[in-house]
Amino acid sequence: MGYNDAFFPESGTEAFKKDVKDIDYNIYDTCYFALEEDQYAVIKKIRAFMNKETK
Repeated sequence: MGYNDAFFPESGTEAFKKDVKDIDYNIYDTCYFALEEDQYAVIKKIRAFMNKETK
């Protein structure tokens, strides 16, 4: 999700928060695909999630 995402707007995260209590979501200043300048932040979040889910 991104601030400028026409398909998955930031406001859509509120719906997820109603159904998934332990949600961890991140909004970047991007559209549907994360931009190259956010790659390290996105990779860090993905790795943290995968490490948490696989333990």
